[in-house]
Amino acid sequence: MEPIWLKSYPEGVPAEIGPAAFDSIGELFAASVARFGDRTAFISMGSTISYNDLDRMSRAFASYLQKVAHLRKAARVALMMPNLLQYPVALFGALRAGYAVVNCNPLYSPRELNRQLVDSGAEAILVLENFASTLERAIGETAVRHVVVTGAGDLLGAPRGHLTNFVLRHVRRSIPAWRLPQAVGFGRVLAQGRMHEPSDAPVQPGDVAFLQYTGGTTGVPKGAMLTHRNIIANLMQMQAWLAPSLGSEAEVFVTALPLYHVFALLTNCFLPVMIGAANLLIPNARDIKASVKAMRKTPFTAITGVNTLFNALLNDDAFLKLDFSRLRLAVAGGMATQRAVAERWKMATGRPLIEAYGLTETSPSAIANPLTIDRFTGAIGLPLPSTNIAIRDAEGRDLPVGEPGELCVKGPQVMAGYWMRPEETAEVMMRDGFLRTGDIARVDEQG
Repeated sequence: MEPIWLKSYPEGVPAEIGPAAFDSIGELFAASVARFGDRTAFISMGSTISYNDLDRMSRAFASYLQKVAHLRKAARVALMMPNLLQYPVALFGALRAGYAVVNCNPLYSPRELNRQLVDSGAEAILVLENFASTLERAIGETAVRHVVVTGAGDLLGAPRGHLTNFVLRHVRRSIPAWRLPQAVGFGRVLAQGRMHEPSDAPVQPGDVAFLQYTGGTTGVPKGAMLTHRNIIANLMQMQAWLAPSLGSEAEVFVTALPLYHVFALLTNCFLPVMIGAANLLIPNARDIKASVKAMRKTPFTAITGVNTLFNALLNDDAFLKLDFSRLRLAVAGGMATQRAVAERWKMATGRPLIEAYGLTETSPSAIANPLTIDRFTGAIGLPLPSTNIAIRDAEGRDLPVGEPGELCVKGPQVMAGYWMRPEETAEVMMRDGFLRTGDIARVDEQG
């Protein structure tokens, strides 16, 4: 399709993103640490870590995987964590050491977890102790040999961290009994890792950074291979699109969506790190009262979410009383946004809810509404820079403007394929490089 959407681009947004700024996520992270070292990187349950803190701890985690666990390059490391400080430490540690990350939903059943661990061939896993009993029942017949278990308070410092772990273990009794003889505590892992110096891992742009599991168009879980090139490209696309609203050192993101989901992973983890923003981690977005309390303590400038989250916030009186004067960006994705929710959001906060579209296979962002809109459009927006789209029929033929058909996407953010599934990859990847999304769409005259 001819890029008719370019005529609707806001002023200053380029049609193309240009060459990649970094070869790997590790390079991007190192550059951010060099620029923003003393800034706050992540905030969780009243505690903060700076970019320099994140650098030191992730380096220790990387060293442990390399020098103590002796994982080979490109090994898969699974993370089964909610939004806690341990997540970015382990994430950047694994990536900078040259490993591929496998994100696991903490709410998986033992059968679901076993299936993902077996399929990915993960050799190591970091798990919050709340879910260690699930891992105990799932670890059989997997390649996992190294288990790191952490408590929710392990990086909160004393005395807050000790108190948090004590309450969860002995007062609330929210941690089921578990037995994993090979398990090592997170604190011990960092201590052992600090005794060694991690090796520089020669990571290439085409190396797999994530096996991000998705049902795709068939509903059968499979790992989308997202490379370092895919992630860096999508970050550059996001930055080009969002630049008019973001970029100052005072940016504070609210991360209520789980970071193990690809939407939050890119928009709420990597993008803030890229621009040196602070990140307020919400461990459990279902606990609206606690979430709003954290937001009240940390004034924020950007928030992302799904329709159900925004709706729940709007139904909370305490949220409606927050000060939104600093809010510059609110992005909705993951599911269709309801007009009623978007209109209530605008009335309550004074800012429009910017709807965007993507999928795991596109790392994830592909299409987004311009930041210049002042109202809900009912459309998913315009293709991002360096992104082409086509509307095709069942035989793969292009359809004219205005006619509904399957939305197909092409761009540097499109995955390398499905892990160990060449036939299913061939079903969604067309010969001309377009990805079949399985979604029905139509394009209007404005693109």
